Amino acid sequence: MTPTILKGPQFVRFFQPVLDALKELGGSGRPDEVVDFIIEKLSLSEKERNEMIPSGELRLTKNVNWARFYLARAGFIDASTRGVWTLTNSGRTANLSHDAALQIFNDVHKQFSSDKKQKKVDSEKNKPNEVEVSEDVDHRTELMTILLGLSPEGFERLCQRLLRESGFEKVEITGRSGDGGIDGIGVLQVNPFVSFKVLFQCKRYKGSVVPSQVRDFRGTMQGRADKGIILTTGTFTTEAKKEASRDGVPPIELVDGDKLMDMFEKLELGVRPIQAYEVVTKFFDEYK
Repeated sequence: MTPTILKGPQFVRFFQPVLDALKELGGSGRPDEVVDFIIEKLSLSEKERNEMIPSGELRLTKNVNWARFYLARAGFIDASTRGVWTLTNSGRTANLSHDAALQIFNDVHKQFSSDKKQKKVDSEKNKPNEVEVSEDVDHRTELMTILLGLSPEGFERLCQRLLRESGFEKVEITGRSGDGGIDGIGVLQVNPFVSFKVLFQCKRYKGSVVPSQVRDFRGTMQGRADKGIILTTGTFTTEAKKEASRDGVPPIELVDGDKLMDMFEKLELGVRPIQAYEVVTKFFDEYK
């Protein structure tokens, strides 16, 4: 049987699954919870779950994020809460066919394109000598490109800095050959009475970390630390995530490329926030 080819961008197919996920999660949820729900609900293959795009991100995650963007612009998701996606009243009752989802995409895209053109015209009128900054590359894509371009030693030192900024103490880079892939060690002081010795591993590449790599790292750290951390610019397969949290063995925290960039943003390390305002004209309608 010939597979059905859906019209429009790939991410349009995720409009309703994103809404379904948030409904199932009680009306709100974090991005990774939504992605996990969609993987299970749509029975996505291993290839679909782990396919990468040139920026080093998972295509699935990127598509789900684009779906959220358009749903937020259309009023189905509240976009005001950072890090948590919340359904609006419209989102709670929506049941979108593919054609309806495609219509939402077209409507929002037309409005978005119109807004960009108007902003460009206004910018040219008000600031004729200002150099226009390209909007084709967002800051996370630029940041990931920089991280992938670092030397292995440079990435290790950057992870060391990141852990220090996050509250770890006595963070040292070991990186000795034959040390089972352990790149460093640190101490997390929870309170004056409790602390954890932590070993960490840094993987600077675009691919996915697989279960065998998690097991090998755990085998090396056993008896030497209370906890392990694997930081990567890539991703972790579903099986690797399960292996990291498996019962009866020392836990290993997994930090993928998305979480890594979240940490840079939260700590404002190597990135600088820029505040901007957009007038929401609908807000003023009831006062006219």
